[in-house]
Amino acid sequence: MRTVLSLVVLCSCIVVMDAAVSDEHLATAPHPVTHEDVFLMRGLGTPVPDPDGRLAVVAVTEPAYEEDDIVSDLWLIAVDGNTPPRRLTSTPESEDDAAWSPDGSRLAFSTKRGGEEDPSQIFVIDMTGPGEAIQITSLVTGAGRPRWSPDGSRIAFESRVYPGAADDEANKAEKETRDERKYNATAYDFFPVRQWDRWRDDMQTHLFVQDAEPDAQAKNLFFGTDLVAEPGFAGTAGRASDGPEAEWTPDGEALVFAVTTNLHEAARSEVFYHLYQVSADGGEPQKLTDSRDWICRGPKFSPDGDSLYCQYEPITEFAYNMTRIARFDWPGDRDSGLGTPKIITASFDRSVRDITFSDNSRSMYLTANDEGRVRLFKVSANGGDTAALDAASRGVFASPGVAGRNLVARWEDSSHAQEIVRIDPRNGSVIPITAFNTDRTAKLDRQPFLEFWHESARGRRIHSWVTLPPGFDENERYPLVLLIHGGPFSSSLDADHPRWSPHLLAAPGYVVIQTDYTGSVGYGEEFSHNIQGDPLKTPGEELVEAAEEAIRLYPFIDANRQAAAGASYGGHLVNWLQATTDRFKALVGHAGLISLEGQWASSDVIFHREIMNGGPAWGDSPIWRDQSPSTYAASFSTPILLTIGENDFRVPINQTLGAFSYLNRQNVPARLLVFHEANHWIMKGPEAKYYWEELHGWLADYLGANPTTD
Repeated sequence: MRTVLSLVVLCSCIVVMDAAVSDEHLATAPHPVTHEDVFLMRGLGTPVPDPDGRLAVVAVTEPAYEEDDIVSDLWLIAVDGNTPPRRLTSTPESEDDAAWSPDGSRLAFSTKRGGEEDPSQIFVIDMTGPGEAIQITSLVTGAGRPRWSPDGSRIAFESRVYPGAADDEANKAEKETRDERKYNATAYDFFPVRQWDRWRDDMQTHLFVQDAEPDAQAKNLFFGTDLVAEPGFAGTAGRASDGPEAEWTPDGEALVFAVTTNLHEAARSEVFYHLYQVSADGGEPQKLTDSRDWICRGPKFSPDGDSLYCQYEPITEFAYNMTRIARFDWPGDRDSGLGTPKIITASFDRSVRDITFSDNSRSMYLTANDEGRVRLFKVSANGGDTAALDAASRGVFASPGVAGRNLVARWEDSSHAQEIVRIDPRNGSVIPITAFNTDRTAKLDRQPFLEFWHESARGRRIHSWVTLPPGFDENERYPLVLLIHGGPFSSSLDADHPRWSPHLLAAPGYVVIQTDYTGSVGYGEEFSHNIQGDPLKTPGEELVEAAEEAIRLYPFIDANRQAAAGASYGGHLVNWLQATTDRFKALVGHAGLISLEGQWASSDVIFHREIMNGGPAWGDSPIWRDQSPSTYAASFSTPILLTIGENDFRVPINQTLGAFSYLNRQNVPARLLVFHEANHWIMKGPEAKYYWEELHGWLADYLGANPTTD
């Protein structure tokens, strides 16, 4: 009963807060979702509670179609929800990486305050009274991710510096030298040469410490060490950075961070991330963990300082391994490293995402994908059974933080845009404490997803979401569109999406199905492992089975009008459907491979593809040919819209160009959209809107845009 009440309370609170914002929408019937509705929803960052748990700060982005009109500022939120949020900053540039000082009197963040070409710096604002933020760093290479020392006297931060540059003057001189070059070329002696949408260079992200005062001298803790001289040195890779994820030790004398020293072996080996410690005064970093059987990154200390935790992944014969939480005693015997960790989520058959600690250090709260949702869980800090705070919760929780006796987190579901919520960890009840998007949400004809399960031909339970079109009438019959998620180690979640919105896809009058095929996460490790050696065939069959099951379950689906769309790994599967079935009237594929070998040879990450496909492409594994869509080009027949970002280095443009060549050779109706400034995602407003206009136009040509009545 408590679970049901939690959902009712959540939804009713959203409605009440809507009314407080504006009553105009109450007199207006909800309208079908438009691109403006999806794209202009405010984006919320990670809520960061203050040490007392009374306030939280969150970055709020107000999107716009013109980049100069985008606004992104920090907002201050009362955790009790009794006072409305207030804007803390109001500047042309965005603020990132907010961090409270240990006593809660100051807030540090990174931002730009100069021209467009100026790098971000660390600023600090006094939270005890009015006043402007004060810039405390001034490095020519910029500064980000501030972390306060335990006593609040110093700040650690990251900066991406030139090799061999001993100080800021040397970095400035090297930058000027490179800016003055008359050529634009890079010589590579290392791999990989690209990362997502940027060409890599020889710059490194280093860790700095300085007094938390303006004009203080910043000390580069990594310069001149043997560690950074390793040929494969790098921080943990992200889409836009490769930082060391440093955290202060509880005594404030050192920092613990995670890096690798074998990135240069990435073409032929796993990349091993491990923990190191460096004195806050400098010196050679000491390696704390060392194994080729597992990796350890994302260090976090318990509030009592007795334990060090990390995100742990075993190295196995599988391409995918779940992320678990590992614990070490602290300080332990640091002279010989921390030894073998204790896996505290060993019995939890889900991959851990975000983690945070209770104030008393006895418990940890975490998020994990769970059957198409992202739920909140609790586990003893010493290990044991992991339990959901609400085993029936809907939607997606993200970035939880402890605020006194409560948690605060970002939450959304398929019919409510993201807001910041307060969660009672004792019973899982949820109360929204912001209303940044509720007024816009209430105006949309956007019903919660339906869901169903089917048993596959291989005996696996397969989950699917169903999005109903606006103005839904069960007496009418609607075309069916499969929307295929990427990954493959991902899942279709109980939420909308600013880029791949199922509600926007359904808007012209389509029923949209999202199926978590074999390999998807949130269904146990074995389910994800089952895609190994079978990257496209079985997932493709399960997608077709899901469409057939949906047609059987829902009489309002028109079986004669079906289409499929997907991006990234979903785009791979769209091309596989092109190769293996003619049941669809039309297809839409973004960033999909046409050749397994071609994708391996040109992507920015490659080794895991060998593991997935049973060895290198020149070996004896038949998968490289048997599960490449190009092998079956003679069967291509379905009209298809292909799209790609020219700066996509994860699924490079040659794969889409190759698919377009095969289609033209076979005289199959095809249309190609190349977004010349886009990467793996088409995120600029005007380009994204154009994409959706083309997609809806393509589907309308082959499915029609209106339901039919028997």
